[in-house]
Amino acid sequence: MIRNTTTPDSLLISKYINGSEFALEVLIKRHQQRLFSFIYSKVKDRDVTEDIFQDTFIKVIRTLKKGRYNEEGKFLPWVMRIAHNLIIDFFRKSNRMPSFKNTDEFDIFSVLSDGVFNAEKRLINEQIHADVRSLVDELPQEQKEVLLMRIYNDMSFNEISENTGVSINTALGRMRYALINLRKLIEKNKIILTH
Repeated sequence: MIRNTTTPDSLLISKYINGSEFALEVLIKRHQQRLFSFIYSKVKDRDVTEDIFQDTFIKVIRTLKKGRYNEEGKFLPWVMRIAHNLIIDFFRKSNRMPSFKNTDEFDIFSVLSDGVFNAEKRLINEQIHADVRSLVDELPQEQKEVLLMRIYNDMSFNEISENTGVSINTALGRMRYALINLRKLIEKNKIILTH
C-alpha cells in the first residue's frame, strides 16, 4: 500500500520501476505544484509551461524505464534539472538567431566576433564547464548538493532549505564552503577559467 505523504520518493521510484503506475502518479502529484511554478516563473506562459511540464515527465519516465536513474541525488532536484534544461532548449529554439536591425551601422564583424558564432571560444567554454563540473563532483556531498541546486537548478536558498531539510543558514554555509573548496580545487588543478 502506498501512502501519498509518508512514502519516500526513492521507494516510489523503485515501486514504479517494478511496475506500479500508481507510484508514478503519487510522485507526479507530490511534485507537480513546485515543478509547475518553477517552469512558469521562467517562461511566463501557461501553455508552454504545460508542454515543458509534460516533456519533463516523459524524460523522467524514459530514464526510469531504461534503469538510468541513480539514487545519488534527490528526486525533485533531478526533475528540476531536467525541466531547467528543457526551458533552456525552449529559449534556444525560440531565439535561434540574434535579430539585427538593418541599418547603416550594421557591422558583419560584430556578428562574427560574437561568442555564438565563434566555435573556438565555444569549445574553450565547454572545456571550462566540463573541468569545473568534474571538480564539483569532488566536493563533499552536502556542499555539492547545495551548489548544484543553486547554480544548475536556479533554486532559491529557501527552496534548497525545504528540499534538503536544513535551515537556510545551514544551506548558505554549505554554499559558502562549496565555493571556498571549489576555489581551492581550481587552484590545485591549475584550471584557467578565462580564455
